[in-house]
Amino acid sequence: MYLARTPEFIQGLFPNFVWRIPTEEKTIFLTFDDGPIPESTPWILKELEKHNAEATFFCVGDNIIKHPHLFHQMMKGNFGLGSHTFNHLSGWGTENIQYFHNVRRGATLIKSAMFRPPYGRLRPSQVPFLMRHYYIVMWDVLSGDFDPKISAQQCLDNVMENAAPGSIIVFHDSLKSFDKLQYVLPEVLKHLSADGYRFESLTEDLLCTFTSLRKSA
Repeated sequence: MYLARTPEFIQGLFPNFVWRIPTEEKTIFLTFDDGPIPESTPWILKELEKHNAEATFFCVGDNIIKHPHLFHQMMKGNFGLGSHTFNHLSGWGTENIQYFHNVRRGATLIKSAMFRPPYGRLRPSQVPFLMRHYYIVMWDVLSGDFDPKISAQQCLDNVMENAAPGSIIVFHDSLKSFDKLQYVLPEVLKHLSADGYRFESLTEDLLCTFTSLRKSA
């Protein structure tokens, strides 16, 4: 089970995670998990370029090793890059030390302090260590593009009905999501652009500022 929009009370339970960027400006932060892979990554990059849109890719380290040329393409663009572990491990199903090493291996390869846990799953005992070393980036809008039980139109509705200024939206750079993504991403870019939104990437500087403001509030 998953929710297309992360409820405020859940965000409040984990206030040290980054769920959205508080702003009144019409800014959206598109994110793509799991890549890079040759089947979908080049298409995503071209589609973003068509709309002059920035985005953030949370990459699996093993996919970078397999497809370094695609990672280099991401690096050339104006995109944010974060870690999604080296082997797409769930924190719930992995012992802490093994998980920490896997996270670090991915982060070192990507050279990023931005981290998104696969499936959004972390054990409470894993959080303090990770928080000392990384910005844990979650989301407030989940497209559901990975779900074979929903249509591409339902996936689009999940985004369009829940996106708001500062939203962090999750898509997937993966085979299982690509069919839906080919319909949904162009529609999201077209309609939100027409509504006055711009698409920006997450950066460590932005998250540092956000974290500092949150601590001083």
